[in-house]
Amino acid sequence: MWDEAFPSFLIGLREGLEAGLIVSILVATLVRFGQKARLPQVWTGVAAAIALSLSFGAVLTFTAANLSGHAQEAFGGVLSLIAVGFVTAMVFWMRRSARTLSAELKEKVQASLAMGAGALVLTSFLAVGREGLETSLFLWTNVRTAGESTGPLIGAAVGLVLSAGLCWGLYRRALKMNLTRFFTITGAGLIVVAAGVLGYGLRDLQESGLVGGAGSYAFDLSAHLDASSWYATLVQGTLNLTVTMTVLQVVGYLVYLCIVMTLFVEGVRGGKAAPAAGTATAGTAATAEPAETGGQAEPVRSGRPRWVLPTALVAVPVVVAGAVIAVSGGKQDSTATVSVSEQECGKGFTTPVPGQQVFQMHNTGDKVSEVYLVNPASGAVYGEIEGLAPGTTRALTATIGSGDYAWRCVPTGGKSVTSASVHVTGGGEVKAVKPVAEDDLKGPLDTYKDYVNKGLATLLTQTQKLQADVHGGDLATARADWLTAHLQYASLGAAYGTFADLDGRIDGRPDGLADKIQDKDFTGFLRLEYGLWHGQSAADLTPVADQLTADVAKLGQDFPGQDFDPGDLPLRAHEILENTLQFELTGDTDQGSGTNLATTQANLVGTQELLTVLQPLLDERDPQLLTRVNAGMKRVGDLVAAAHGPAGWTPLEQLPADARRQLDGATGELLEDLAPIPALLEIRKAA
Repeated sequence: MWDEAFPSFLIGLREGLEAGLIVSILVATLVRFGQKARLPQVWTGVAAAIALSLSFGAVLTFTAANLSGHAQEAFGGVLSLIAVGFVTAMVFWMRRSARTLSAELKEKVQASLAMGAGALVLTSFLAVGREGLETSLFLWTNVRTAGESTGPLIGAAVGLVLSAGLCWGLYRRALKMNLTRFFTITGAGLIVVAAGVLGYGLRDLQESGLVGGAGSYAFDLSAHLDASSWYATLVQGTLNLTVTMTVLQVVGYLVYLCIVMTLFVEGVRGGKAAPAAGTATAGTAATAEPAETGGQAEPVRSGRPRWVLPTALVAVPVVVAGAVIAVSGGKQDSTATVSVSEQECGKGFTTPVPGQQVFQMHNTGDKVSEVYLVNPASGAVYGEIEGLAPGTTRALTATIGSGDYAWRCVPTGGKSVTSASVHVTGGGEVKAVKPVAEDDLKGPLDTYKDYVNKGLATLLTQTQKLQADVHGGDLATARADWLTAHLQYASLGAAYGTFADLDGRIDGRPDGLADKIQDKDFTGFLRLEYGLWHGQSAADLTPVADQLTADVAKLGQDFPGQDFDPGDLPLRAHEILENTLQFELTGDTDQGSGTNLATTQANLVGTQELLTVLQPLLDERDPQLLTRVNAGMKRVGDLVAAAHGPAGWTPLEQLPADARRQLDGATGELLEDLAPIPALLEIRKAA
């Protein structure tokens, strides 16, 4: 975690200090001109800039989370390149501007004082907002690169807190600091970090298919270096250098680092003739004036060639990393290289010792292969690698206990090959996953589809009753019948494309539509809910009810013939309540009826139906899982039921804060209990 924190710490420290210095200069200038009463205008602009930066980060996170796998790779790759561009520009801009920053801002503040409050707010907003947006983008990129958020977020937070302390010390004349030197050193560090982000972004674009060369590796050291070792993790976390890199990654990394670092170092050397106006003495951090020079400063030249210093900055980290690897002895003894091909599987596999082992699986064949470490008698899986490409090596970590072990390789389009088994003694009992074949899920799928078909027939009857209410102008009865029909639909598990495009027409939200509530494409239950609880007439709602009934009828006709992947069935057990937490328990779907909690209860019914049909398979693989899940289901169900009284359902916004927190927490905990189900019931070719 801590190795992932350093790049974010560096960006937080540098960007935080830039923004903090700007705020300090703004505040000091106002104080000097006797305008303390206008300080709230500065803080208003700063607060708006912070809010914009946080919103930008949230938009990036939400956008990425709602894209497909390839789209996520493309999105992340493009934003990584943009982040590299921003950071590079920022590094060079601050190197040039550090000595004159104070004077430029003073001029802007004086102009703002003459123009009024709005201009001062805008000045502080623009000055801080740019740094905030850069920080959000680069931090989001670091989190994606690291694959986890804790380390990068802690690093950024520490950097921002430290920068705030430095700015306070400079402003209060309690600290002396050479800002030019500070921005030079951190600039060089950020260039190295940005080179790694560039390489990672190029790899994302290759994996998305937008850029070719995904299979052209410059080097693959996974057979010689342990990717999970502390030194490999440290190098990857700080420099984004991995044990396997493509030609494009390496070329992009080296070209960027050599060119940008050379230009940066030459610029620093060329600027040394200027007076040391960038030194912030006590009290001058916020008020220092630019130094006057008598003419064009001549660059200072040393006797060594220009390329020596940039080359050293590039080469030293590589030499240090190599020395660490050499001293540590390279790959740990606990690893072993095992070959995979269409003809043989497990070549090089010898009897392992008990405990956690790392196997380097190397595909020597011509086809992509699935690789499983199995119990040869039962087929239970101890570890797996999906999609091992020809000529590549990937690590598989597994815990070895007493028992029999073998490798099973399943090449794409070919027959599975199983290695000779080995017997291990002296270890403890290790839990394995009994594999699921597609045929194992056909019975539960047929049962679930029968449940949905019967539910759709009931739904059509209820929707027709609702349609008749609207046609007859009896909107009070329509509101009651609307809830009955909508809850029936919610109990059928319409999550993540179960009902294809018809789900959007029957129960779609107005989010994303051009005209929101008024958009012509806003149809179905939620559109009818809006009209029934916002005083629209029966005449206005008749076409909505007619369209809803027609769509429900079409769904009843189409669903029996829909192509339903059996492997998707275990996903529904988690996804239905994931939708519930995201949309129902936030009130996002409420269009006036205040019945989000009723819909939550219906979603629980749909989830319980799925668990019932999957129970035999789950009990075989984890007998205790459903015990935990059923306890969580009851806990959430009881909390929801408490909101239903003689007068009806309590609207979500009227639920006491403590009750709402308990419900959110219980639902989140239930989702964690449900999360293992897709992995337990994943269709594996080893079966």
